[in-house]
Amino acid sequence: MGTAVRGPGGERGRGCAEEGTADPSAPAATSDPEAARRRAERRAERVTAGATELEQRLADLLRTGLAGAEQAGYGLWEETAARMVDAQAPGLASRVRELGAIPSSGPGWPVRLLEECALLHLLDRGWLGRERLPDGLAATVRSRVGLPTSADGPPVRDHWLVLAQYDTADARLTTRRVWLYGAESDRTALLLSYGAAGRAPELTLPVGAELDAEISAYPGTGRQRAALGRRFAPPEPARTRPPGVTTSQAAVRYGAALRDDPWLDSVPVALERVVPVPDGDGWQLADADGDTALPLAWAGGNHPGLWRLVALAGGAPVTVFGECGHRGFTPLTAWPAGPGPAVPLC
Repeated sequence: MGTAVRGPGGERGRGCAEEGTADPSAPAATSDPEAARRRAERRAERVTAGATELEQRLADLLRTGLAGAEQAGYGLWEETAARMVDAQAPGLASRVRELGAIPSSGPGWPVRLLEECALLHLLDRGWLGRERLPDGLAATVRSRVGLPTSADGPPVRDHWLVLAQYDTADARLTTRRVWLYGAESDRTALLLSYGAAGRAPELTLPVGAELDAEISAYPGTGRQRAALGRRFAPPEPARTRPPGVTTSQAAVRYGAALRDDPWLDSVPVALERVVPVPDGDGWQLADADGDTALPLAWAGGNHPGLWRLVALAGGAPVTVFGECGHRGFTPLTAWPAGPGPAVPLC
């Protein structure tokens, strides 16, 4: 039983999930538009030089064979990533570092490495041919490469349900992700905030609360990332839950999103009437009214959120919000079958 979820990417160590973002350390724009234009042109030239060099390195890797990647170790990739940092393309640098971890990721690593190299090649070619891309896809490529962007969508006021909040961290930065759902607009939005390594970001919203506020979308094909604008009232307990879909509909939604953004790791989805059940060494969320299921992305059975979810369900159907992608489904928040507050899982 199951609905297979497999995107074009390989395994990645990104905590609960990851979303391609621009470099938060980039200098702020000045009031001089001509100076900003010249600065943007110089950076674009450096990114182009970096992407061209990366294309050559990928070609060399494939020419000499993937076995050489295992023998070379992580140092080869770290040196290449440093070159991408010098080229002011932090998005490319992050993906290169991920390549370095794949040869030690277990059986089947050559396939995963080849898949990730193909996605990186696609991103390189997208940047080098960005003038010929549709506006939305070109904006997505710029974001994936790591160029700074600003929210340009019109403000949308709604009663936003706080679906989930969690942090991921590396040696340089802590990134906080907050998922919102607009009850009137029927729209899901992602807020990102950052803190220096070891420090929590400032933005904090209670999971399960409702926020009367405006948000503005960032450019990009999916336009899910947004900036929080004016707030009209403090957060209060939510009166609604997000509408859910079946596990098969969730897989279809991810597949459709990949057409617009091939580098997308996952999409936000609320699953309705699902039951957590064991599946070999792992777990899955099975439709209570059908014969399909989604595997949980959590490896093994030691994640504390898993046991909170199992205890909340007690064998009965629940509503679960999370991220559906090629690794499976990552639960972030759950609601009981009857009345009760949201339960954070991540």
